[in-house]
Amino acid sequence: MSIKDKFINQLSKLGKAMLIPMVIMPIAGVLGRLFAEDLLNVPTIANLSTVVFGNIDLMFAMGAALAYSKAKDKTTVLFASAISYLIFTSNIAIINETVSVGVFGGIIYGVCIALLYNVSVDWKLPSSFNFFSGEKMVITLSPIFALVMSYVFGFIWPYFQTGLNIFGVFIGGLGIIGIFIYGFLNRLLIPFGLHHVLNAYFAFEYGTYVTSSGEEVRGDIIRYIAGDPSAGSFFTGMYIVIIFGIPAINYAISKTALYGKKEVKGTARANAITAVLSGVSEPTEFSFMFVSPKLYVVHSILSGLAGTVAYLFGSRVGTFSQSGAIDYVINFGYGANAWMVLPIGALFFALYYYVFKYFIKKDNILTPGREQTWNEASQEEESADETVALPNEKHKEMAVQILKGLGGKENIVSLENCITRLRCELKDVSLMNEELIKRSGSQGIMKMGANNVHIVIGTHVNGVAREIKKLI
Repeated sequence: MSIKDKFINQLSKLGKAMLIPMVIMPIAGVLGRLFAEDLLNVPTIANLSTVVFGNIDLMFAMGAALAYSKAKDKTTVLFASAISYLIFTSNIAIINETVSVGVFGGIIYGVCIALLYNVSVDWKLPSSFNFFSGEKMVITLSPIFALVMSYVFGFIWPYFQTGLNIFGVFIGGLGIIGIFIYGFLNRLLIPFGLHHVLNAYFAFEYGTYVTSSGEEVRGDIIRYIAGDPSAGSFFTGMYIVIIFGIPAINYAISKTALYGKKEVKGTARANAITAVLSGVSEPTEFSFMFVSPKLYVVHSILSGLAGTVAYLFGSRVGTFSQSGAIDYVINFGYGANAWMVLPIGALFFALYYYVFKYFIKKDNILTPGREQTWNEASQEEESADETVALPNEKHKEMAVQILKGLGGKENIVSLENCITRLRCELKDVSLMNEELIKRSGSQGIMKMGANNVHIVIGTHVNGVAREIKKLI
């Protein structure tokens, strides 16, 4: 495997590590706002949010340990990462109370614990100590490891922490240009699964704010929850893109379809509704990013512009989740000029629609419905062993087809899922049958280096992943 492939492989795992803690954040953020002192005022419920976001670095440490360890049963490495991280941060507070390792420190520590597991699981001990060997070795070593790492971080991390602060001040100092850069990169990095890394920095590291009780918090999401009047600007543009831009793209795709118009219209409608309600845009974006990288760059530019325009009009709406309509309604009263998202969004709906329609026709981009295979009259019935239900139907049948297309269970090293994708590490990518996977109803395939493949399924990916894991 080349250095480039190894690098891409590690970035793919990093993206997976970012996703694991994200599962709990939407509910924690929503409950934190609804039951805060200035609204429903139920401290015990609001405290859920305080606990979750107050331990966000611990959750990312655990997520990284899960993502990078090679264990099939992740129980021991998860336990080792959790308990030793508590020792680690407690010791750092004693060594250097000015150090705050934050999300990135948590991720680095979690990766190190995973590597410790991967190395120590095969160590041989005298027979009288066999109870501590194998899977349990990482638990035995983790307190000592935490002690060593606390001294390393206590002396080294202040320099990294200063660098992050300088980067944050730099981006913040760019003002409207910084807003554009964030919106542009937020979409541009999606094909590589690295938008989670970008989002993690802005959500949990960017900026600091001192609350009325004197506590200093950092990160756009946490500052927004705490009432920081400067938080939320980086995420406002995403509401415009998700609630208005993505439906406009789907409308343009359905209007420019040449074949299978009824089916394309139904798929486009489903993708638009998914984006608006859940904030998940990938099923739409994967329908054109591969057939026209140029158009995807245009989409990224429009995303940057959306945030820029919102910033110009003083609109500021934070987010706890995926910037969908539900999140917008919940956050409406806590930002500034939140109502401006609606007229700006209407403008961008028209802009997205006409820009996409123009490029699809001008460049003859093969978006859904513009290939001969979408001609309903000419489609033939596939044999029972090669055809599987389209998305939203039986997960088990789809899982069988995808597993076969991946080269069988013997070819799979690891398989996880994020919000819309299966993230697979294979022994030999050449054994993969892409046509078979496409016929399963998947919406796209991405090769991430020499051994990693992302398969875009949609929001029902969790069910498909669960069925595949049963088979392997």
